[in-house]
Amino acid sequence: MKCPMKRLTRDLLILGAACLLAPLPRLAAQSHPIDYSPSGINFAQGRSWWSTLFGQSAVGVRPLNLRNTHRIYTLIRNGQIYLSLREAIALALENNLDISIQRYNLPMADADILQARAGIAPSGVSTGIVSGTLGGQGATTGASGASGSGVGGTTGGTGGAGAGAGGLVTSAIGGGPSIPSLDPTFTTGFNVSSATTPETTTFITGTNQLISHTTNTNFGFSKGWLTGTTLSVTLNNARSSSNNARSLFNPYLNSGLNVTVSQPLLAGFGTAVNGRDILIAKNNREISDIAFRQQVEATVNQVEDIYWNLVSAYNALQYAQGSLKLSQQILADNRRQVQIGTLAPISVTQAEAQVATSRQQLIVAQTNYEYQQLLMKNAVTKNVNNPLLAAAGVIPTDKIVIPAQINIRPVQDLIKEALQFRPELAIARLNMTNEHISLRGIRNQLLPQLNLFGTYGSSGLAGTLVPCTPGNPFCNTPPSTFVGGIGQTYSNLFSNNYPTYTAGITLQIPIYNRAAQAQAIRAQLELQQSQTQEQQEENTIALQVRNAQYSLLQSHAQVMAAQEAVRLDQQTLDAERKKFDLGASTLLNVLTDQTTLTQAQSNLIAAMTAFQESKLNLEVLTGRILEDNRISVLDAENGSVRTLPQPTP
Repeated sequence: MKCPMKRLTRDLLILGAACLLAPLPRLAAQSHPIDYSPSGINFAQGRSWWSTLFGQSAVGVRPLNLRNTHRIYTLIRNGQIYLSLREAIALALENNLDISIQRYNLPMADADILQARAGIAPSGVSTGIVSGTLGGQGATTGASGASGSGVGGTTGGTGGAGAGAGGLVTSAIGGGPSIPSLDPTFTTGFNVSSATTPETTTFITGTNQLISHTTNTNFGFSKGWLTGTTLSVTLNNARSSSNNARSLFNPYLNSGLNVTVSQPLLAGFGTAVNGRDILIAKNNREISDIAFRQQVEATVNQVEDIYWNLVSAYNALQYAQGSLKLSQQILADNRRQVQIGTLAPISVTQAEAQVATSRQQLIVAQTNYEYQQLLMKNAVTKNVNNPLLAAAGVIPTDKIVIPAQINIRPVQDLIKEALQFRPELAIARLNMTNEHISLRGIRNQLLPQLNLFGTYGSSGLAGTLVPCTPGNPFCNTPPSTFVGGIGQTYSNLFSNNYPTYTAGITLQIPIYNRAAQAQAIRAQLELQQSQTQEQQEENTIALQVRNAQYSLLQSHAQVMAAQEAVRLDQQTLDAERKKFDLGASTLLNVLTDQTTLTQAQSNLIAAMTAFQESKLNLEVLTGRILEDNRISVLDAENGSVRTLPQPTP
């Protein structure tokens, strides 16, 4: 029977050696520069080492900016904001606060890389969608494992498994052997002491009251590497003087150098284990990029939905104004006919009731339109309380265009695109990559701790020679190499005349090692749980795409039917009015046909809006909304749109 521990040790040694030779992946932040540092410091790289020698202040970030971009003020004419869909999307990319909140996660992930490079576990990234903008349906999809209880309401547990009640449920990610401090540390110390000690005999010191003065100046340096190697260097310096009559030197200088190198050979060995946090932090940076893209998709979807709701409210207002105008015209005609005696007075009363109903419908349409304007301004600005914007209305310049026929691609092609482009799947796969990396470190912790270490030490001594006095039996003359100052001390120290060598190996075998066993079990189960959730997500996406395709076909059919109903009801009303003018119909029939037409127009507006929502939903579910609208994620990251989006009608 083969020993599993031996096989695991061999595999990890081979894997560690391979990872030691392989370069780490390129930093994701380099391809997505975000200028959040006014001093130009890359948050993933930090300051240069020479700028941190004598302390440093916190790395500055760009000042908070809650001012609206200038673009929106260029759209105001005669106190009204004339807004197209492409301008609405551009304004949202620059000003929408959901995107602004999500944007901070990108430099935070860069700072996490910097933290991991110091040997400290990254704090993690946020992957959920910020949903603070009112209006519209918003996103129809959500990031895997991002149920939202952290900064900005976005942080979720890894694979959807973390963040339980009271923080009691945590993930196995981050387990494994401790990583050495990868940042070099320089230490120094200085102290002065003076002591007076009574002596019980004069034989040793030549005095019954020993008075000594000592000055110590010590230096230290420590550094760890991804291989697990640690280096510690100490240099101790002491200057001592006393009234010791037996001392050969007074004062004398003593220096000691100690260099210790330690290398783990099993647990904690290799870049594959000690570099896991850096790899995870870099993957988290990629996750932040994808999560930001998902936020942009959700916000664009929401802004488009709000825009088409605004267009629908504007159209409803036009229809309501037309209906009131028609009711008022009928009332005026009836009054004239009553005056000349061709109609009964009850006709005026009936017409007045219809005018009141139309006026009520107009008020409802006006208030709804005003509310939709507020929602639109809130979605595309940082500060809607600006007096110029608060007083301005919003007039949409685009119209809903319904094609006579729609071309639907095969559903299997749409599902294939969705599985390829949906951001939450990409996030889930990167999370599983992180779980694989973490599992590798956790398995390494099952190994015994076998450490190889070596120490080199050297001593140096020099001082001022105490002259011999006649009759002193303890007096002798030391070698001339010990006579001198600090320079002579260091000469003796580094001449290697007084070395100390130590080499050894330490072995620590944990019995049971139940904590590592439990972490390894949990890490494997969490990975399988994430894989199962990914399969579930893929199945759900396939159903969502199919349902979205059905919904688009149904909503298009509803629009066609609603358009035909409006056309027929308009013809019916026109014919009934002609019959009424000829005395072949009643006013009640005319008013009934007018009410029917008004309802048909309302149904048409609702059907056209539903068609636009179904179209948007299909774009989101296939992950193509940004490409179809020609939206640059980099413009959204920088908060400045250089090329206007080109949304399809």
